[in-house]
Amino acid sequence: TYTQRFFAGAKRYELLRAYQAGNEATAEQAIPRFDDAIDWGNFWFLTRPFFAMLHWFGQTFASWGIVFNFGLAILASTVVIKLFMFPLVYQSFKSMAKMRGLQPKMKEIQERYAADKQRQQQEILKLYQTEKINPVAGCVPILMQIPVFFALYKTLTVTIEMRHAPFVGWIHDLSARDPTSLFNLFGLLPYDVSGLFAGALVIGVWPIIYGVSMLALQALSPPPTDPMQAQIFRFLPVLFAVMFAAFPAGLVIYWTWSNVLTIGQQYIIMRRFKVDNPIDDLIARFSGKPKAQE
Repeated sequence: TYTQRFFAGAKRYELLRAYQAGNEATAEQAIPRFDDAIDWGNFWFLTRPFFAMLHWFGQTFASWGIVFNFGLAILASTVVIKLFMFPLVYQSFKSMAKMRGLQPKMKEIQERYAADKQRQQQEILKLYQTEKINPVAGCVPILMQIPVFFALYKTLTVTIEMRHAPFVGWIHDLSARDPTSLFNLFGLLPYDVSGLFAGALVIGVWPIIYGVSMLALQALSPPPTDPMQAQIFRFLPVLFAVMFAAFPAGLVIYWTWSNVLTIGQQYIIMRRFKVDNPIDDLIARFSGKPKAQE
């Protein structure tokens, strides 16, 4: 007698795990590594734990009766990742705060050696050495976000659980792009125009919010010393908003929320080191009160 078992159905994580565990009561044999039927990608060691965290948060919020549970799971996972990475990126944020505090001295060096660019760079590097600042420290948080970006992108594209998972407002599918754009009056007209116009023109609300958050994050970071680099950095929020318009909405929401948390972290560190920042200037402008002198 030869018995062949055949599975036909959606590759849902909980269902595959149930077959993998087996059932002694029904004499159903376990199927080793059956959850590997899901395409976790070559970097499965990143994708699987990230999905496990998302899945746990999603199940928890679903048990509370929340419909947009996976959207909240993305937000909660972002907080966990930020808390986990904070000790590793703290020195980077501290260096960036110190660099912003040195802007007046750097500007003075640029004006003094405006005709000698090589001497200007030497004096700026000497200032960094004196103040014990690593000028490339700001790249560390970005590099550490790349594995998370890949894991979430893979999770949103291959797992059934994220398909048609809604979020608050106009997002009805976290694995699909933001359906709003200027051509449907940002969701006021019930039409999906993503297939009628070029992708660069169909920019939804969430990619625009992401671009604004990136612009705010740049305002807290020390500006580049080179004018050409400064012009390029000012254009980056627009470029990334256009790029992210075609990405899954869940990924854009993650990056936007991540930027908001990063802004909060940098603001706290700047306040701790008594560095002037645009947030205090904005608060003073709207409140009508003079900014507190440190």
